[in-house]
Amino acid sequence: MRNAPTILHLDMDAFFASVEQASKPSLRGKAVVVGGLGPRGVVATASYEARVFGVHSAMPMAQARRLAPNAAYLVPRFMLYRTISEQVMALLRELSPLVEPLSLDEAFVDLEAGGTAWDEESARRAGVKLRADIRAVTGLTGSVGLAASKMLAKIASEQAKPDGLTLIEPGTERAMLGPMTVRTLPGVGPATGDHLRRAGISTVEELAEAGEDELVRLLGKAHGHALYAMALARDERPVVAEREAKSVSVEDTYDVDIHDRLRVGLEVQRLADRCVGRLRGAGLSGRTIVLKVRRYDFSTLTRSETLRGPTDDPVVIREAAARLLESVDTTGGVRLLGVGVSGLADYTQEDLFAQAMPVLPAEEPEKGVPEPVVERPEPAERQWRAGQDVRHAEYGHGWVQGSGLGRVTVRFETPQSPPGRVRTFLVDDPALESADPLPLTADPRHPPAGLAPPGSDRHEAPHQAPAASDDARPAGPRPGPDAGPPADGDPPVNGGREAGADRASGVGRSVGVGCEAGADRSVGVEGEAGGGRSVGAEPAEGAGQASSDPASLPKSWSGAAGGGVTSRP
Repeated sequence: MRNAPTILHLDMDAFFASVEQASKPSLRGKAVVVGGLGPRGVVATASYEARVFGVHSAMPMAQARRLAPNAAYLVPRFMLYRTISEQVMALLRELSPLVEPLSLDEAFVDLEAGGTAWDEESARRAGVKLRADIRAVTGLTGSVGLAASKMLAKIASEQAKPDGLTLIEPGTERAMLGPMTVRTLPGVGPATGDHLRRAGISTVEELAEAGEDELVRLLGKAHGHALYAMALARDERPVVAEREAKSVSVEDTYDVDIHDRLRVGLEVQRLADRCVGRLRGAGLSGRTIVLKVRRYDFSTLTRSETLRGPTDDPVVIREAAARLLESVDTTGGVRLLGVGVSGLADYTQEDLFAQAMPVLPAEEPEKGVPEPVVERPEPAERQWRAGQDVRHAEYGHGWVQGSGLGRVTVRFETPQSPPGRVRTFLVDDPALESADPLPLTADPRHPPAGLAPPGSDRHEAPHQAPAASDDARPAGPRPGPDAGPPADGDPPVNGGREAGADRASGVGRSVGVGCEAGADRSVGVEGEAGGGRSVGAEPAEGAGQASSDPASLPKSWSGAAGGGVTSRP
């Protein structure tokens, strides 16, 4: 292990929710929850104001609504999150060529490899400058941990949350770790923690005192050895700049179980096409096609087929997925489907194209037989999701607060504007259209309006959760502070929901409608302000029907909406 704290761990603060607050002035200082809004949706990220009420990541959205009924509930905008993540990662690469991204909002940096830091003072300066640069470029805050190892740097960044910097001086690691709970160490989850607690081990100091032999007896050889080394603050893992992708996959979790076999087949074909899109986007191909099916009773089946060589051909992958589906019984209903490709390569086996689909001779149409008239279905009603960017021909840029009953409620504001006014339109209003997100900062070196300027934040521990804001007040309908006198035609504003609605239906990772019941009345999105410790994870299974955008691009390039995704404060 090093003798200087030159490994840096950056973790952006409540990343998804912070982006939404920065882009929507009316939500700054308010409780914001990002995730799937459907019946099976889960919380992806909650702002610190929402965490005061007990809302945390991976919590079922229905439970979050009960805890914080006046919070703003929004679907994720992964395209915007990835754009901001790229800006942050570019700043990290200015510090060192050795940057190990863990997700969109988290990364390790080897400062020594970049010549940026060589001792405690230079490391501290690098961390302070990084946080100021991130705020200037993105308008957001991140927490920085500095230590002599990756494990300690990550623990330090957790202590620094929110919006701070913690440096662990070499030689003080054992004393700092000793009183901490064993759950602080990576690899110690609820089951391992309970097992150790039953053995009388609750803190890291007690873990070290138990000895290596006892830990091996309790946890097995590999886990026991690793845990004992961590208890002694030993971690020799290097910062790795590139991680090889092992698979590319997409999954959808459905709000309602699918029973129709034909519909299941069509969903599998759609997932295969999305998977191919990700393959080609990454410049990869693969040999093994994998189908994942989670049935109504939560039993999960996985089937795979290995081809003669790697391919990224959509027809080949669709047909392989369809063959795999034939061996799965779906009569009881399906709640999740996934298609993946493994055995990746950076080239394509061209002769696989020939096996995709046999070339059939073209049949000449019989003469004198009129072509059938195809009836065109009526266009479907446009669907609007809570948090979606829109533009109106008269009022400009805004975002959807809710929709339903043939109407959509929009608040018109931009990242640099004051909190905007709310208006309601018919869902098929021709003047209203979807729009791309706006940049969070007008100037790349200055934060958006309403955020503190660089240098005004805290730089070091101790780190306290933000205190409740002055406008925090008991939950319940109330007019928004930015509403002002209603204009002609402006509907009334209430606390965080459509009038008469207790919950929203919609999707987190989907393109479905994010409708609120009773959406014929416009709503203000108000919430309780306050602070809280950072705890959480990004979307787990049940984040609604998935869209083509993954929550992150982790080690496996997986776009799964289901399964455990790493903890993200």
